[in-house]
Amino acid sequence: MNELKHAIQDDYEEDFAWCYGCGRLNENGLHLRTGWDHDGVQTITTYHPRDEHKAIPGFVYGGLMASLVDCHGTGSAALFLHRKNGHEPGDSISAPRLVTASLNINFLKPTPANVTLKAVGNVEEIHPKKFRVSIDVFANDDKVVTGDVVAVVMPKTFTNN
Repeated sequence: MNELKHAIQDDYEEDFAWCYGCGRLNENGLHLRTGWDHDGVQTITTYHPRDEHKAIPGFVYGGLMASLVDCHGTGSAALFLHRKNGHEPGDSISAPRLVTASLNINFLKPTPANVTLKAVGNVEEIHPKKFRVSIDVFANDDKVVTGDVVAVVMPKTFTNN
């Protein structure tokens, strides 16, 4: 249930597209996808939790919410850096890959199951290799989680070569 036609994760190189949260090549993963909102200012990720994401009947497991914030944060930073480099998702250019340096989550309300979640991000702080992204997650119109992700450009030492 993702409204994006093209997400930044679609442009990650194959070696770096295996994340459980946002990796398009992980058959068992969540396949979270991050793109620009309709104004091209904020970032969005939408996701409809599956039955196995319930903590107790009627409510979503907090770990799923952490994954959503985590992958939305790194995806948002990648979108911003890709645009800063003169590209947009779908330009046939590999997108930069960032990894999480810090993750902070605040649970405001229990997250109901069986509703589509929407993460909205803003890049708040920018350094040459580090970005801080603030994120709000909504279930319907209710803000249920806030988060803060510090994402860094993936070090070259992360390659298998």
